[in-house]
Amino acid sequence: MCGRFALDDHVNELIEEFVATGGDYDDWVPAFSIAPTNRAPIVRERASSDGAVQRSIDLATWGLRPAWAKPGGPAPINARMETLATNGMFRTAFAGQRCLVPMTGYFEWTEEKDGKQPHFIHGGGGTPTLAAAGLYAARKDGDSWAMSFTIATREARDAGGALHERMPVFLESDTWADWLNPAKAGTAGGPEASALVALLEESSTAVAKTLESHPVDRRVNNTRAADPHDAGLIEALTS
Repeated sequence: MCGRFALDDHVNELIEEFVATGGDYDDWVPAFSIAPTNRAPIVRERASSDGAVQRSIDLATWGLRPAWAKPGGPAPINARMETLATNGMFRTAFAGQRCLVPMTGYFEWTEEKDGKQPHFIHGGGGTPTLAAAGLYAARKDGDSWAMSFTIATREARDAGGALHERMPVFLESDTWADWLNPAKAGTAGGPEASALVALLEESSTAVAKTLESHPVDRRVNNTRAADPHDAGLIEALTS
């Protein structure tokens, strides 16, 4: 699964990397411990009435809350790649509200004799910001729209395989446009949906081979005590 991640890019840097529109968000700065219910940038595409497609960076809350979800209901932070097109919680978003979740890397834990040891899993040397496949939803909140997202996961094929059985579905840059395309993915089991799932499988397997991991300070374990803006949270332990 993916229960915590880091993103050290500024919004303007994300806009440039993902070729999106947008600007500075005064209420978001790089964070090294992003947890469920926190907000983080996502990349999405929308089609206007004239058919033009616009790619943008938007802030969204981690934990998917579709417009039809009941108050107090589940807000899943992860969605299994294998059932994205068929699971009732996700199939509507899969059909037309797909996004990318930029991250520097994510955390997993191992059980040691003296407690839980966090590890940071990230791209290898020179690897740009990782882009995890996700789904998003927008629901009316007063006079504005509240956005939320979930991160797709798959069986681990990366450096985290020895740490946890599942990992985020990371995509190569040449597949971003196909995944973000706001055109409907078709019915579950149909050729369009099957092609998208196959794209996730193939691309994420390739990215997984490039990932690395290292143990980090146990300050990460306590989301309330750790300063999310402390870059030291993702630094490798020296001893």
